[in-house]
Amino acid sequence: MDRLVNTVRPYAWGSTTALPELLGEQPTGEPQAELWMGAHPGAPSRIERGGLPDRTLSDVVAADPEGQLGAASVREFGPRLPFLLKLLAADSPLSLQVHPDRAQAAEGYADEEARGVPLDAPHRNYKDDGHKPELLCALTPFEGLCGFRPPKETAAFLESLDVAGLAPYVDILRARPGTDALREVLTALLTADRDEIAGTVDEAATAAARLAEQGADTAPGTPGREEYAAYAAIAQHYPGDPGVLAAMLLNHVTLRPGEALFLDAGVPHAYLRGLGVEIMANSDNVLRCGLTPKHIDVPELLRIVRFEPGEPGILRPEADDAGGEESYTTPVGEFRLSRFTLVPGAEPHVLAPHAGQILLCTAGTAVVHSEEDDGELALTPGRSVWVPAAERVRLSGDGTLFRATVAV
Repeated sequence: MDRLVNTVRPYAWGSTTALPELLGEQPTGEPQAELWMGAHPGAPSRIERGGLPDRTLSDVVAADPEGQLGAASVREFGPRLPFLLKLLAADSPLSLQVHPDRAQAAEGYADEEARGVPLDAPHRNYKDDGHKPELLCALTPFEGLCGFRPPKETAAFLESLDVAGLAPYVDILRARPGTDALREVLTALLTADRDEIAGTVDEAATAAARLAEQGADTAPGTPGREEYAAYAAIAQHYPGDPGVLAAMLLNHVTLRPGEALFLDAGVPHAYLRGLGVEIMANSDNVLRCGLTPKHIDVPELLRIVRFEPGEPGILRPEADDAGGEESYTTPVGEFRLSRFTLVPGAEPHVLAPHAGQILLCTAGTAVVHSEEDDGELALTPGRSVWVPAAERVRLSGDGTLFRATVAV
């Protein structure tokens, strides 16, 4: 096993303090949005040897895929690490987006390749032929948007803002069947003239801010102060953007620490604020719906989005029979996320040889002991270790440790 040296990505929406506080480092004053752990070509982790970063994890995996990943993982996903693990620290909204399923990604990638669209072109939709399901587990209270609300609930929300320019959308949401109504309204918002709709966006934002300041929280199922405040905050970052109104079609969610969201193909979503552990299939395929200066391909987006209203599926960890490992169950094979709460003096948790895995400490101190060479690594918050497939390790300490591996 080897300690990982990981890269922080300084995206503009990142928090300036959350990751430094977790890592016990001084803030730089610049946003620190994501800490990447894995073998993604954009920022592969490096293996620490002799106290210094050595080879990348990508190189280590490429030199011995079965030894590092496990035979089952290589058979299923090829000779590469199929997931990317992150610490994500948002202080302002990320773009409203969806991800394609496997077939859509393969079709879209092949089409753009055939048309000769450069991989780095700003209007390119598909950087690879893979899907990108993802899971976000909150470490702090975490706000986001996930999936469409039932149209009649959204109609009530928009009506409560009392903005004349929203009346046509309210009428559609009340008159049409659910999926048809959502498709028609989202299409109208994304194809609207930005200058013409900007006034409606600003009026809606002002109304949301006013209602957030005025009212006490209301009954379940009706808009409350927190929800109005969230949309008002989005509009502050993206004034006049029709994506603000598109965001109002979605469920507003606040996760408590330990709760998670699974985001499958076609589900529109956006992270708003908070610190969490995120794991995803190792793909770059994103189609944006708004809240971004980047390219929005409306026809392709409408092909990908699943116009299915419903409650967001908040996941809570499920303990195994032994009571030591708590897992977040998802329907994908590329990744599996679980956590351990380590208690001083308790029997160590034994992780049998299975597949390559990344162990990440998020609180306290976690001690990872290798039975292969009797080596031991102590992890503090934000630090991680790579464990090859054939290696058996024991976990002990006083803190919280997340385990990222495959589900095959």
